[in-house]
Amino acid sequence: MRYAGIIEMTEIQNQQSIKLPAEFCRRMEKMLGEDFPSFLKAFDREDSFRALRVNTLKTDPERLKEIYQGSLERVPWTENGFYYEEKDRPGKNPLHEAGFYYIQEPSAMAVAALSGTEPGERVLDLCAAPGGKSTQLACMLKGEGLLVANEIHPARARILSQNIERMGIGNAIVTNEAPETLAERFPAFFDRIIVDAPCSGEGMFRKEEQALACWSRENIDLCAARQAEILDRAAGMLTDGGVLVYSTCTFAPEEDEGAAASFLVRHPDFEILPLASSLGEKLSLWGFERGNPAFLDLIEGADPAALKVRGLEETIRLWPHRLKGEGHFMAAFVRKGRKFRARLSGKAKPLDQASRRLFMDFAGEALKTDLSGTFITFGQELYLEPEPLPLKGLRVLRPGLHLGTFKKNRFEPSHALALFLSPEKAARALDLSLSPGEALSYMRGESLPCQGRKGWTLVCVEGCSAGWGKAAGGILKNHYPRGLRLTGI
Repeated sequence: MRYAGIIEMTEIQNQQSIKLPAEFCRRMEKMLGEDFPSFLKAFDREDSFRALRVNTLKTDPERLKEIYQGSLERVPWTENGFYYEEKDRPGKNPLHEAGFYYIQEPSAMAVAALSGTEPGERVLDLCAAPGGKSTQLACMLKGEGLLVANEIHPARARILSQNIERMGIGNAIVTNEAPETLAERFPAFFDRIIVDAPCSGEGMFRKEEQALACWSRENIDLCAARQAEILDRAAGMLTDGGVLVYSTCTFAPEEDEGAAASFLVRHPDFEILPLASSLGEKLSLWGFERGNPAFLDLIEGADPAALKVRGLEETIRLWPHRLKGEGHFMAAFVRKGRKFRARLSGKAKPLDQASRRLFMDFAGEALKTDLSGTFITFGQELYLEPEPLPLKGLRVLRPGLHLGTFKKNRFEPSHALALFLSPEKAARALDLSLSPGEALSYMRGESLPCQGRKGWTLVCVEGCSAGWGKAAGGILKNHYPRGLRLTGI
């Protein structure tokens, strides 16, 4: 099949149409051959899939399935991911606000799931917003080690920081920096780096109109150049023996197999990991496919050295006509050599005695756990830094777990601390149920009846922490943040 100008999908199927650029279609036909018609049919918006991923820092899949008021079907490549139906509206649910789960495109879950991240590692998510992969990596770290989640765009970095907070992550630092700035500060520092690179977004055409509207050959070339620069910066921050995971949500060979091959040419101290082979029969069972070295032949002006790179069949492609998800590409590289970790240290200003006393008074009254880490202050805000780092001069949105704010003669705990705590770590906890609307009443900002001792009380939803209240006289004064309150539901 050949197409001119703009393709309209109603020529192929009598369903909702998406218009695709002719040049894109010609290239995809060369890549897919007889599979091309099936690929085109996947561009029916009614066939797009929605999923959520259970936050195992706060709950587990079985508990969510018990209380979730809707249908859930497991995403094959991660035991914590589930497809849901649009009518369920999980984003408008107290469970979402309490950090039970993260709503994430199902194919995107594969990147962190296959990254090999282990507790205790230092992990960098270099292009992290809005936070799907970062929060998944945090679950894999299980509260041990360090996660640095970075996003170069300020508005998106703020959303990233909010999601880190909502999921109750205590060992994460959120930065808003360019990769080259971080590379200068953290040489040979991270055990694992994830680069989910900005790309032309072809894999998201049926979900994001902007990706389709912005498509062009020039944009693909621009993205490929930007990806190369980001990968080069990431390479310098990786330890010897460390792993670099690269992913995109596009089909363009320049940004996928081409980007992987060019990286290996520029960095002979790296080798490709057998990501595809490691899956065995799961590769085809899940609907994944190996990357294709022959796709390099479609790249105009390809580097002859890149054409000779071996191992590209160990990369992975996800095609929307073969699985319940959008298009994705993944590759993993290891830096040769024995394991080596650079040691970096930052200088934290010690807490003055008065501030320490205020915090310890609060902790003694409201907590049943010791918080380990380095206490640092930013103005009147108190944080728990997971590892002393040279953060001075960097744009840091969240230098660790936000514990709270020093006010006149008192310490007021943060919403982040509440979301981080489990019920057994609080001196007083009040558990609310979804039915008959107790949790929703709390998240609307309403006061609730509360028996027992007065003071700060951890409010939970179905066993998961959701925020603070302050008990006095049989009433719980609501301290759920005004900006997060659920209205109109």
